[in-house]
Amino acid sequence: MAATGQPDPAPGLLRRLDLMGRAAFPTTLAALLLILAATPAGLPVLGPGLTLACVFFWSVFRPAAMPAPAVFGLGLLQDLLAFAPLGQGVLTLLLAHGAAIRFRRFLARQSFAVVWIIFCVFALAASVLGYALQVVLGWQVVPASPGLVQAGLAAGAYPAVAAVLTRVHEGMQRAEALA
Repeated sequence: MAATGQPDPAPGLLRRLDLMGRAAFPTTLAALLLILAATPAGLPVLGPGLTLACVFFWSVFRPAAMPAPAVFGLGLLQDLLAFAPLGQGVLTLLLAHGAAIRFRRFLARQSFAVVWIIFCVFALAASVLGYALQVVLGWQVVPASPGLVQAGLAAGAYPAVAAVLTRVHEGMQRAEALA
């Protein structure tokens, strides 16, 4: 309400575009990283780890920016780009998202080192779940080493991803404080 008792004017087009852009940025960035990693010049094994890092970070520090339908879409995109059994990435990312949301109050108050260690556990659990789903859905035992490499790459990439996403998150908070 304005000081005169009148309702605030409706936000203009630029304000609405800004709000929509900030809301869509986390999911769009994760999808872009996944697509760039899947290109021939990229590193396809790094894609799922980067996506997991983005989903984990945004689920802990800005859960409204990473809703479950967006996580579902990212998991489906990951499965399609990796030629994995459909549902493997979806289930893995949704479970990681749910666990991060569940423990977010605890995680958001911890130091970076503690959050990183917990993410490493998430990455290992996601790798084990992905391996189990691949065995069950593919009806054949496959080597476990690619999954362990993927978990290691995700754990190793998290500090860099978190540093960039922290700056983005702080910028979004500053922009919201000005509005």
